[in-house]
Amino acid sequence: MLLKVVVYAFAYLVGSIPTAYWYAKYFHGIDIRQHGSGNVGATNSLRVLGKKAGIIVLIFDLLKGLLPVLLARYLDFSEEQTFTVGIVAILGHIWSVFANFKGGKGIATSLGVILAVSPAGAGLSVAVFVAVVYFTRYVSLASMLAGLTFVFYYLFFNFDQTYMSLIAFGLFLLLVFTHRENIKRLAKGTESKISSKK
Repeated sequence: MLLKVVVYAFAYLVGSIPTAYWYAKYFHGIDIRQHGSGNVGATNSLRVLGKKAGIIVLIFDLLKGLLPVLLARYLDFSEEQTFTVGIVAILGHIWSVFANFKGGKGIATSLGVILAVSPAGAGLSVAVFVAVVYFTRYVSLASMLAGLTFVFYYLFFNFDQTYMSLIAFGLFLLLVFTHRENIKRLAKGTESKISSKK
């Protein structure tokens, strides 16, 4: 029991590492929250700081989700527990203890989690993400549809894993919540596209 508590706490703390905020502060001398969309994530880092920063933040944020899940699996957690460890890491990213409980929207960290939970499902979600970004240039829309794709992956290809499907659906709802302002802008036609500066 104590081991599980430690792993969940570790997942939250790792997830809380504000990669974009620290990178922007120490390498560019700015508060990323005061620039672009204000989001502490890879997309805003790409827009404000450039491609190199965007890639670095993406990789580290992805690892924040991947590593805690792999640790839980190594320690023989159940599949459901392993997935929830990843969810806790995502919660840490969204509500970071190191940044006054403010963080990013959880996309890259979610990718790390689903990559560890189900590489096939993650691959399908990434394919949908890339296709939506290619045709619409909306990262927010692509992110939510990728999350929904992972839910459908479990419903149609792993329909016997009810709890995993429910956790995947919970993750999708979490992504919708973090993108609630983006949804409003999408409805109004004012959402920023990946090729544009905000």
